Amino acid sequence: MRIESFLEGMQLAVDQLRANKFRSALTILGIVVGVSTVVAISAVISGIRGSILESIEAAGPKNFMVSRFDFNDVQIVSDGSRPAWMDNDPITVEEIRGIEKLDAVRAAVVDGGLSRDISAGNRRLTSVHVSATSVGWRDYTRGTLVAGRDFLPADVAASRPVAVVSAPLARELFDDLDPLGRTIRIRGHAFRIIGVYELAENIFSSANEYFAVVPYTAALKYLGLDPDWLSALVVTADHATQDEAIDQVITYLRSTRKLRPSQQNNFAIIRQEEMVRTFNRITGVFFVVMIALSSVGLMVGGVGVIGIMTIAVTERTREIGIRKAVGATRGEILWQFLVESATVTLIGGAIGLAIGGGLAGVVAAISPIPAVVPLWAVVAALIMAAGAGIVFGLWPAWRAARMDPVVALRYE
Repeated sequence: MRIESFLEGMQLAVDQLRANKFRSALTILGIVVGVSTVVAISAVISGIRGSILESIEAAGPKNFMVSRFDFNDVQIVSDGSRPAWMDNDPITVEEIRGIEKLDAVRAAVVDGGLSRDISAGNRRLTSVHVSATSVGWRDYTRGTLVAGRDFLPADVAASRPVAVVSAPLARELFDDLDPLGRTIRIRGHAFRIIGVYELAENIFSSANEYFAVVPYTAALKYLGLDPDWLSALVVTADHATQDEAIDQVITYLRSTRKLRPSQQNNFAIIRQEEMVRTFNRITGVFFVVMIALSSVGLMVGGVGVIGIMTIAVTERTREIGIRKAVGATRGEILWQFLVESATVTLIGGAIGLAIGGGLAGVVAAISPIPAVVPLWAVVAALIMAAGAGIVFGLWPAWRAARMDPVVALRYE
């Protein structure tokens, strides 16, 4: 009996939509907006998160960074106070070399960065990112060396002014000419191009397509690199776990810096997964905004549901009286109208789901974001739509269930 009532309620809801197309479209518009917002934003955030996880996996899930401070915990303050990490000692090149000698560490790469103008002939680019590093930087950078070679330990030891440039930077400076062996000027100093690197496509590649990689020793000598802001990119040995490598690094640095047991570390260990947690905190704000926007849409749609279901109850007053006269209970009447209102919002949810999925497809097609609608977003969107129909259809359904059959039968 309940299944028959359910199917009947769905059929009546569809009939109502067909009979009053314009009114029904306005009713479900809010539901469509709310659901499509949830689906589209969920797809984009899931795509970005998937790209980040893929990049971390490619860079080595056991790898980690040793830095002067943990940038994941940096907070902006306006009281002018000095952050505690400013008192931490810089990570030195000697410490990084010592880390590389640990049993659980396969490599420790010097990492520094700066922004400099780069020119070649009469062409000039401003504020290009220059990575100052040592041999092994490619273990942390997804991409391919498409021409030439990487710099060697001898280049680092001799502070040679050589550079590996990104493929877009080479094209911008030299068009279709072979960039290998040509000279670029960074901060007025000549650097010879020895390699061209193509970044693997991801959501960040287009934002950082122009870059150059130089030996950190050359950056210290020619480009004004501040040694106080160097970090170490640590590659864990194959036979060791990340925790073992981190324990050895912490022990080594505390011993080197002569820290007492009661003193806290004056350096930071940054795991790859901590970057994911930081991303999750940032995207949490987007989820709050998404929920707020979808709630507004659902509220608008809910008001429409109340209106259309109230009209439906009024138009079918005599029908309700007849059903009660032949034995229909209040519960059956209530159930029927709740099914109708839920069906109306579910149809709106299905349309919103299709629109949101289409928007996600457009984003995936025109950008490097692999936006894919997650299953949980589909389930959540449909539950939200059905729930809105039940909540906002409750009052008209209760009104129909409480109707006096004698009065209803006299209604014209």
